[in-house]
Amino acid sequence: MRRRHPRFGADMGITAMIPDMTIGQLANEAESRWGEIWDENAARMLVLLICPRKERKLLELHGDMVEHGQPVLTVFHRPRREASLLEEQEFNPRDASFQFVNLASPDMGPWLQHLISNEKWMRSSIEIVSVPFTMDLPSQRPFETERILCFRHPSLPPLERYYLPFPPSSVPGKCFVSLPRRQAAEFARQQAEVLGVGRLEKKVKITEASPNEMPVAVPSVAVEANRNMDDMMNDFSSNLLDSMTEEVQTEEPQTESLPLPPTESEPEEEITEHVFIPLPPGAETAQSEQELPPTDLQKLLLNLKCWLNLLW
Repeated sequence: MRRRHPRFGADMGITAMIPDMTIGQLANEAESRWGEIWDENAARMLVLLICPRKERKLLELHGDMVEHGQPVLTVFHRPRREASLLEEQEFNPRDASFQFVNLASPDMGPWLQHLISNEKWMRSSIEIVSVPFTMDLPSQRPFETERILCFRHPSLPPLERYYLPFPPSSVPGKCFVSLPRRQAAEFARQQAEVLGVGRLEKKVKITEASPNEMPVAVPSVAVEANRNMDDMMNDFSSNLLDSMTEEVQTEEPQTESLPLPPTESEPEEEITEHVFIPLPPGAETAQSEQELPPTDLQKLLLNLKCWLNLLW
């Protein structure tokens, strides 16, 4: 028989499977795993659900269809060698699946309401007992007997005691964790921001271009002509610049450095000693007339006389 739940929406849970884990390990790591979603001060309790084996899949995802405020931790246990202890109570363990559920006390009502109200599940209490040492189980770990609430499908017989080789919080296997959907979505968003993931890039809109909009390739001949023209213009510009530079240089007055006349060192006048010798009278006048050179005036008169002779 397929179960149907009346409500399903944003207030429901979201279930995840964690392999090779125990309820105790999840409870110890809950704060680091789920942050603010987990309230360490909330009162929690352990219950046992017994359902027909064919409905196990429905119990695995039961949190997806139930409104709850705190994470719900569940694990299934299948009796092995201890199955004979259940058969002694006239209960066939092969017909049922056993699920331990660790949940907050305020969430127990919503979690079990549909099972009790619509499917008429039976409520009772059951003792969780350690397997006797006579069975000599290799993984056996004794623990104190505890009594917890038990909810079973009406098609299954009642069960007084359930035997385990270790405490219920240490049952290993596939753990199913149901988180409140709204808080889980917010937590996932915060984690994505911290890790820098979940930021989608904008999609690029790709449109098909018409033949008229397609780019036309420039012919290689035109490209080569343009390249030659650019080279000619560059050469012309460089030559023009060189000629203008030369003209400017020629227009500038050139200052030649004239060599300075050599400075001749004036020879030192030799100081000679003159001896005064008295001359006879009349000799001094004749000698002075012979030694006097012609004056400039005399030279001028002589030249003038020569020119007059030529003219006449």
